Amino acid sequence: MLTDDQRHLLIDIAKASIESGLKNGRPLAVSLTQMPAELTLDRATFVTLEKQGQLRGCIGMLVAHRPLAEDVAHNSFSAAFSDPRFPPLAEDELKDLSIHISILSPSEPIICQSEAELVAQLRPTIDGLILDDGQHRATFLPSVWESLPEPIDFIHHLKMKAGLSANYWSTELQAYRYTTESFE
Repeated sequence: MLTDDQRHLLIDIAKASIESGLKNGRPLAVSLTQMPAELTLDRATFVTLEKQGQLRGCIGMLVAHRPLAEDVAHNSFSAAFSDPRFPPLAEDELKDLSIHISILSPSEPIICQSEAELVAQLRPTIDGLILDDGQHRATFLPSVWESLPEPIDFIHHLKMKAGLSANYWSTELQAYRYTTESFE
């Protein structure tokens, strides 16, 4: 768990990276030499942007491959300017933007032979879920439980997000869970 000061610093990095994108067209270059040690560890993050309570962008990584502070800077920039569901963020939207950061734990496989077994193993409001079936892959962060509180609905919507039918099941389908430390 991060301290409140470390969380505030990451939110400041996210804001500065979005502002850098508006001014320079690229994410903030983060200097790790000035960072607390916890923010220099490789961690995977998702950054979710909302404008007046509505999703405005969400981009992240499922596997840690760069320092936490850098991952937040890059994902903030990408959520603002590269989420294919939305046009690039305009400067006049900045004042209405809220930034939500989720730091992911490493994912672990969920061993299941059927959808019913997967449903039985899920922990609503706790688990993020990754479904992977070859070329079809998608994730829902634990925060999605707020809008899809029933495990079966959570799974069906995630399958559709992955480009599969809601009732799809295959022995090739793999499921993984993770948790998040989330703040805004």
